[in-house]
Amino acid sequence: MARSTSKDAQDLFRALWSAYSATPTNLKIIDLYVMYAVFTALIQVVYMAMVGSFPFNSFLSGVLSCVGTAVLAVCLRIQVNKENKEFKDLAPERAFADFVLCNLVLHLVIMNFLG
Repeated sequence: MARSTSKDAQDLFRALWSAYSATPTNLKIIDLYVMYAVFTALIQVVYMAMVGSFPFNSFLSGVLSCVGTAVLAVCLRIQVNKENKEFKDLAPERAFADFVLCNLVLHLVIMNFLG
């Protein structure tokens, strides 16, 4: 077996970047939103590790809100993607309405969990 080199890794990242550059803009915006939600959850976990988790319900609510929003955004991305044949009959407006409604329910549950 050949050994991997850093050149192979660079070629891999270049190939991934060139393939991702062909992604439509609306999917890139959703990807940025998912990264923002996950980054916010990570910031909360780091803060909890450094400072403590006295109001543990607040910590759980914040992290679950971020993770739940990221999961719903990934579902939106799957539904809006034109290359996905499974949701070809679903209008993007309907997918976005589902995303908004599910986010509303998620955040109502999280606000209820806060107490």
